[in-house]
Amino acid sequence: MGIPVRIHYTLWVVFILIAWSLAYGYMPHQYPGLDVVTYWAIGIASAIILFASVLVHELSHSYVAKKNGLPIARITLFFFGGVSEMTEEPQDPSLEVRVAAAGPLMSFLIAAVLGGLWYATTVVKAPVALTATLGYGALINATLGVFNLLPAFPLDGGRVFRGSIWKRSGNLVGATRTATRVSEALSLLMMLGGFAAIIFGDFVNGLWIVVLGWFIRSGAETSLRQTLIGEALSGVRVVDIMTQNVLTVPPDITVQQLISDYFLVNRHGGYPVVKDGQILGIVTLQCVRSISQGQRTSVTVARAMVPCESTVMVKPTLSALDAFQRMARKNVGRVLVVEGGRLLGILTRGDLMRIIQMRQDFDLGPARVPRASLPTPRPIPGQAKYCVQCGAQLPVDAEICPHCNAKQPA
Repeated sequence: MGIPVRIHYTLWVVFILIAWSLAYGYMPHQYPGLDVVTYWAIGIASAIILFASVLVHELSHSYVAKKNGLPIARITLFFFGGVSEMTEEPQDPSLEVRVAAAGPLMSFLIAAVLGGLWYATTVVKAPVALTATLGYGALINATLGVFNLLPAFPLDGGRVFRGSIWKRSGNLVGATRTATRVSEALSLLMMLGGFAAIIFGDFVNGLWIVVLGWFIRSGAETSLRQTLIGEALSGVRVVDIMTQNVLTVPPDITVQQLISDYFLVNRHGGYPVVKDGQILGIVTLQCVRSISQGQRTSVTVARAMVPCESTVMVKPTLSALDAFQRMARKNVGRVLVVEGGRLLGILTRGDLMRIIQMRQDFDLGPARVPRASLPTPRPIPGQAKYCVQCGAQLPVDAEICPHCNAKQPA
């Protein structure tokens, strides 16, 4: 389906733990009398079936999502199973329910198929190793389906629960808050039960339950935070909140000049690098820190900057939420707002956090109608030139840039 699948290193840890626990604990108890090699073969095969089933479970989410126009960035298999990373959330409660329910339904289908094969092997008296592997596969998939239907984030049941409330109330934030409270209550019960199991001697299972309870609580809080951010930025475009008339730097000044004339004078943490109206890249505090003090008087901005091809650029019509997610994925604190090769502004993580905080403080809800139109450059008669400081287009006879007040060469 064109979806990258990533295996996190923690999966290998839990893979070995599952194979070991099956080989030395569960299988000898259920099927006594086999040799150690057979137990290990059953354990490894069962662990492979488990994670293959988790992958198919996640692919079912991804299939339904892609069929309904929701892009999937990747699937990651890790310590607690797997996750399908959607680049945007469903905007319809019915779609959220369908996407979430696809996973547990697939797990139940796999359990039914493996259960049927297990029954067939018992009838024909197949080798015990095959029967044991199929039986465990059916049991673990049924357990996976039931566990994922718990009404708690980030489990599928939590999304089904939220989608159902959202469909009835029409309020996504309210539905998320309700689902989060239920998730927190369930997680506390699980952690209390886990501690009780540890106290009464079942250390391994008790520890697993405590960890799962903590995982559910953490996932619920993260989901609520993401929903609040998404709601606050809904309907807001980059052009609505970006900084215009951006202060830019030329590429040929030294890093020491950059520090003294820009970073120590202005409050910004990064500046676009522009020459003759062409965007060359961006230079940030991190770029400056990478240059040793002894080299700052000789190294130019052109050498220290992040080049244009590695600079994150967005269009002014892009939604603020998409810009926020792009910053998170690229791990950057600012993006350049560009259209037609022309620098229109800059958007920082601070700008986004400020608008999120303000909209939440004033309880404004989603901004359904954009409040600002795209800035259009004023027509310039005759020939034009570009500001040496900020890159703005100027009349050919301009001596001072009206945007940044920089003196222009004759």
